[in-house]
Amino acid sequence: MAPEGDQRSGLQPYLESLRRELQVSDSTLLSVLLTLLAVALTLLVWKLIWGRKSSRRTVLLVGLCDSGKTLLFVRLLTGTYRNTQTSITDSSAVYRVSNDKGSSVTLIDLPGHESLRLQFLEKFKAAARAIVFVVDSVAFQREVKDVAEFLYQVLTDCTVLKNTLPLLIACNKQDITMAKSAKLIQQQLEKELNTLRVTRSAAPSILDGSTSSGTAQLGKKGKEFDFSQLPMKVELVECSARGSKAEEGSADIEDLEKWLARIA
Repeated sequence: MAPEGDQRSGLQPYLESLRRELQVSDSTLLSVLLTLLAVALTLLVWKLIWGRKSSRRTVLLVGLCDSGKTLLFVRLLTGTYRNTQTSITDSSAVYRVSNDKGSSVTLIDLPGHESLRLQFLEKFKAAARAIVFVVDSVAFQREVKDVAEFLYQVLTDCTVLKNTLPLLIACNKQDITMAKSAKLIQQQLEKELNTLRVTRSAAPSILDGSTSSGTAQLGKKGKEFDFSQLPMKVELVECSARGSKAEEGSADIEDLEKWLARIA
């Protein structure tokens, strides 16, 4: 019978080999656990972000007075023509979009009066999923500064930027001969917004009415502004809430309806 010391010496290589294998196993197990933890955290963050976005089911219709927001609102909901008037409060209704998912959003038509529009935007922006900015394509040439001023306030709003709200500029009243095209409206808006950015950045915040906590820099410094510089997607469509035959015909809002179906 071999001495006890010799037996220990004979087992030592096997014990060392077993210890090394266990160390490798522990290292592999730790790597697997860390990978699973990273995946779980990623899924959790994604779920939280998507959950917040999914909970925002509101589409805001904004724009100056007489741009045709309310008639667009009525046409989307009922498909019919109705005489409208300038409102001093919001109107809302559930709109079922035309897509395979059968989704729905809440449309909110906000007042366009200068003294009210920012107040109502402030009230509803946190719940917004997207924004439709309605422009009167006929009056655009004389209203371009006012349109750009309001659009600037929307695009530099911190909540709008943080939530990267898709924004559609609906160039309305295209049934009228003197209406400007969406391409021309885009070019002039980008030019006017660039001018506003320069003057606003040079002026003290107390003069331009902005606050560092509520607004942000528009576009990229050192470059001429265009919509592609924004974190959210900005698109333009041509439409006509009135339609070529007014109450006797249908509206030309197909591109607007397709956009709503995509973002819903």
